[in-house]
This record gives sequence, C-alpha cells and structure tokens, in this order.
Amino acid sequence: MRAALFLSMAACVAGLAGAARAADAEAGRALAAPCTACHGQNGVSVSPTIPNLAAQKPAYMINQLKAFRAGARKNELMNAIAAQLNDQQIENLAAFWSSLPGATSAANSPIPPHIERTRVKFPENYQRDFVHYHTISFPDRGQVRKYYANRLAIEAAREGRPMPDGAYFFVEVFSARLDDQKKPIKGPDGNFVEDKLLFYTAMETQPGWGNDFPDLLRNGDWNYAVFLVDKTVRPAVNQAECLACHKPMSKDSYVFTLKTLQAKAQAMR
Repeated sequence: MRAALFLSMAACVAGLAGAARAADAEAGRALAAPCTACHGQNGVSVSPTIPNLAAQKPAYMINQLKAFRAGARKNELMNAIAAQLNDQQIENLAAFWSSLPGATSAANSPIPPHIERTRVKFPENYQRDFVHYHTISFPDRGQVRKYYANRLAIEAAREGRPMPDGAYFFVEVFSARLDDQKKPIKGPDGNFVEDKLLFYTAMETQPGWGNDFPDLLRNGDWNYAVFLVDKTVRPAVNQAECLACHKPMSKDSYVFTLKTLQAKAQAMR
C-alpha cells in the first residue's frame, strides 16, 4: 500500500513539474518580437539567406537554439540572441513558431519599419571634425576599412568613461588594391592599400534612439546605418543584424574597437 501510494504521489509530482515546464505559445509570441526583424512577423523570413520558422518542428528549433546558446553552432547574431534565453523561453519560442502555418510561396517578409529606419545622418565634415584612429584589413572580403570617431567619443575614451550621447563612429570601406597576380597590395603599415570606395558604415547614440527596439536587441540608444558612396542611406538595411552583432559588447559601450580608440585617445594627450 505504501509503495503504491508513494508511486502515485511521485507520478502526481512529476505531472505537476511537467505542467510547469509546458511550453507556452502565447508567451513565445510576446518574446518573438525581436525575432521578427529577421524571421518575419509570421515566421516567413525577410531574406532568402534566413530560414523560415513558421511550422518548423519544435524539437528542432529547441536543439538549434540551445546549440547557438552553448556556442556549439556558430553564428554571431544567433549566438548573441540565444545567450539571453533560458530553457523555458526557448521552449516557448519553439511552441509559438511551430504553431504558425508554413510559407505558401517563396516570397520574403518585409523588414519591420522600426527596425529598418535609422536616425543616423551622414557626417558631412567627418574628415575635418573626426579622428582617424584605426585601420583594419579584411582578407576574406578583400577590403580595408578606416575607422573614425568624433570628439565626444575621443574625450570619453581618453577619460575611460562610457560613450556619451552624441558619440559617433564612422567607417570608410574600400576594396583592396590588387597587384598583377590579383593579390592585395600591402602598405608600410601592413594593411591593404585602399582602392575603390565601396560604402560607409556608421553608429551614433542619442537620447531615446533605442526606444523602438526590443530589449533582446537594443544596444542602449545606438542606431546603425550604411551609406552609399553618394552619401545616401542604403535602403533595406536590417538594423537587427547590427544590433545583435554588437549586443555582446555592452561592457564596451557596444563598440568593438573601443580599446583601440582608448589607446589612440591616450596617445593624443
């Protein structure tokens, strides 16, 4: 009798524990808002290179999110997002996405307007008012990039303070000049010699600029932008990709090159 009672109680407790852990699709719906920036409002992605999540099998999504979280599967955007999720949240997200009907065509979803929209303006006088503090070559892309920061960013870096409102970082992106064998030519500093200007990238922080972004993506009040060579904003840039990439850099004001900037600022004393 006691054994039977014990087994019955154990089964009851196990059942309650299972119920407490049951996936909640509605909770997943609320949590999924940041995901829609790339995977679409209805689980149909905004790009052919991003998978649809609608009608995907829950177990598969759970396994993939946990792999991203652990770093076993590498993708800098998804690694940053999944690192912020616990097991229950992962299960809720999987329940929500799997509950949606699958895509009926090859069409992509639009990027949410509040994610695509940027408040960053082209800094017309950056070569005069900003400081060139870093150059990086990208062999896999055949590019060389020149990094600039405005005076507010320089002063904060010199004093070891977080980046203040008004800090602005700007990057010129060039193709590398090639030799007769189509290999990049290096200059005296060891970096590729710049050839054709391809585009510009920028990040700026101002009060309230992050309010439109969900917390899972938000980088304080930073906005990001890509400018074409004619200085106009490149259309259809998904800021979610920038936000997720910079998210792990919160301790460095979301700036990948902060330590380099600090060294440059100190040397300018």
